[in-house]
Amino acid sequence: MNSEEYSDSDSSYSEISSESDEDVSLDDARNWCRLDEDNLGPPPPRYPFTVHPGIKVQIYNSSSLEFFGILFNDDIVSYNASETNRFAYDFIENNELTPSSRSQNWKDTDSSEIRVFLAILILQGMNQKPVQKWYWSQNPLICTPFLSQIMSERRFALLMKFLHFTNNGTMDTNNHPQPGLRKIYELFDALNRKFKSSYIPECEVSLDESLLLYKGRLAFKQYIPNKRSKFGVKFYQLCEARSGYIWNSLIYTGMPLWQEASKYSTTTNIVMTLIENLLGHGYCVTLDNFYTSPELAETLLSNRTDVYGTLRSHRRGIP
Repeated sequence: MNSEEYSDSDSSYSEISSESDEDVSLDDARNWCRLDEDNLGPPPPRYPFTVHPGIKVQIYNSSSLEFFGILFNDDIVSYNASETNRFAYDFIENNELTPSSRSQNWKDTDSSEIRVFLAILILQGMNQKPVQKWYWSQNPLICTPFLSQIMSERRFALLMKFLHFTNNGTMDTNNHPQPGLRKIYELFDALNRKFKSSYIPECEVSLDESLLLYKGRLAFKQYIPNKRSKFGVKFYQLCEARSGYIWNSLIYTGMPLWQEASKYSTTTNIVMTLIENLLGHGYCVTLDNFYTSPELAETLLSNRTDVYGTLRSHRRGIP
């Protein structure tokens, strides 16, 4: 809401605007008082909204196949193909293979084949079957004829076996920014950068967590009983409120993320990590009571970012 909507004769707004910035500080937010619900004052004027300089705007509808064009970006797919070939050669050279081993039939892959492979994975998620071989079955009751026309079951199994996203030889585990994600960090980071550079979200954004079902062995696997999956990998995601476009996300591995994480609580650290590139542009982020706190509100407001959400009564700083 712009300040021009209020006239100079509006006494309530004049009282608010007459207060000098020198007399007001973040410490004054600690002076709590009960609100008069029957005589609420006018809402404060919103920060002026400015877009990021130098970012190209491309709209992607999350319900269309154009959205998956981000996943099939040339740079990402080419890097994936080269690392898969590297890992396959290392495996073949360092292991004694039997004559009947499928790995003996390995041939170099390229970006075009990796695109087909990723498309098959997406289609398998839409048309789920309990056994992978059933997708190439000749039984008319369970077959999926289209897949056998674009890739054989043997080739798909080989690509699945050697699919790789990073170079094990150059990986520095001690100095890695997120050691728990070292096997997929380059791919995940590239996807995040692509999501952020392809679209500028509207001024209203939301943040929440999501649990991806996984019951295998994993150090940072989470158990959340009130979630549908209960076991899995926890994602924190920042989305545009209107469209649901995922603009930024991170996988929780228990590591500090924000550059000033040592000064703040864990929940503040999560929010500031995801919204860091949007600070100072007049955004408003909506949260649930897991994240909202006076500490987070003060930090966001000091960076010209509004916050809206429910609040737990026992949060630190609440009287």
